[in-house]
Amino acid sequence: MDDKIIRELKAAVGAEWVLTEKEDLICYGYDATPGFFNLPGAIVQPANKEEVAKVLAIANREKIPVYTRGSGTNLSAGTVPMNGGIVLFTARMNRILEIDLENFIAVVEPAVVVADLNAAVEKYGLIYPPDPGTVTTATMGGTVAENSGGLRGLKYGVTKHYVTGLEVVLADGSIAEFGGRSPRAPGYDMAMLFTGSEGTLGVITKITVRLVPAPAHRKSMIANFSDLGGAGKSIAEIIANKIIPATLEIMDNYTIRTVESFAKLGLPVEAEAIILAEVDGDYDTVEQDAVKMENILRENGGVVRVAQSMQERDQVWAARRAALPSLAKLRPSTFCEDATVPRSKVPDMVRIVTEIARKYNLQIGTFGHAGDGNLHPTIVTDLRIPEEMERVYKAMDEIFLTALELGGTLSGEHGIGLGKLKYMPNQFGEVGMDVMRSVKQALDPNNILNPGKLIGQVQSHH
Repeated sequence: MDDKIIRELKAAVGAEWVLTEKEDLICYGYDATPGFFNLPGAIVQPANKEEVAKVLAIANREKIPVYTRGSGTNLSAGTVPMNGGIVLFTARMNRILEIDLENFIAVVEPAVVVADLNAAVEKYGLIYPPDPGTVTTATMGGTVAENSGGLRGLKYGVTKHYVTGLEVVLADGSIAEFGGRSPRAPGYDMAMLFTGSEGTLGVITKITVRLVPAPAHRKSMIANFSDLGGAGKSIAEIIANKIIPATLEIMDNYTIRTVESFAKLGLPVEAEAIILAEVDGDYDTVEQDAVKMENILRENGGVVRVAQSMQERDQVWAARRAALPSLAKLRPSTFCEDATVPRSKVPDMVRIVTEIARKYNLQIGTFGHAGDGNLHPTIVTDLRIPEEMERVYKAMDEIFLTALELGGTLSGEHGIGLGKLKYMPNQFGEVGMDVMRSVKQALDPNNILNPGKLIGQVQSHH
């Protein structure tokens, strides 16, 4: 990157907050998605919206790409600087600005970690429900940009159900505020437009979210099934009985065996599937629902263990959160996908993924949020073996197109980034893609914000 521009960026944010050494650039050339790497020209770490605005004004004038980055734990190459340029690293903007206890609202900067927000509101008996698997590292800005879900998505919804207001710096450096403390804002729902926009429309500098009272009581259980059909029927029947668990997760046999060898939690390695479930709410309802749920799981062939203590409950959820890290240990490269299907189709999807793994001779573990059909078929492989990678990409094509055929979507929470770009027209059609591209062109005419991601290449108007 041109020295003159580097000097300007240093003037904008302070010399120590602009990194250009090769060692630093390498660290920001990739995220948690295997197979994508490219060196940026500079890492810039602004401290506030004014500094973000200055950086974007420079980038827009010089037509330099800008990639906003939080923790970089995302799984769709969303923060990889594919065209070089500036990685806008938000780490310094990490304050919880306000917890408004009368209105159950929190106002945060983008680099606040989700788990830290929860720790801060917990002492007032509140929770911020969206909890992605990477809850201890994921930032609020990143989860808003990806519209992340998480283990509580079935009952509590995903990020977009909690965002009421955003402060955003636009491509030319101007600053806008959308929404606010009241979820009832007139006009186009702009806060929602930026939620899930994967850094392609603006840089989020302040987030206002709704909090909810923490449930008074909760009960967890784990059920082993020797047959996938029984697990699938259980999921359908639990919800048909008007029980909406806070969490309803599934793990297939390959995942169970892997987690057990990694975490030694006493999981049944011969089970075809296990279901992990938790109901929460007031004491009486939870107790009633737990008994109903246990009966449904047993009637469908499940061997059920109800957690009797906090320690046992933590063990159940440790097993689920260990799914991705333990699969990732098996081989050098891990592709954790998130094809989503209607919940009635979960057993079909798990079965088809197992068949696809066999067909292409690959190791694929499937786990995920069974209650809302958001599954994570996770392929463990090695990017250095071209012949195997060819099979991996063919398997991915089949997994995503199968999800669409079953009435599902391409992404439950990981975003599209670059990884799933080619399937977007299959889901949205050309008209839908054109609408999204015109929004992008209107807000970012020089196409500097995370170019090439989410909706593909857009012509810039020079």
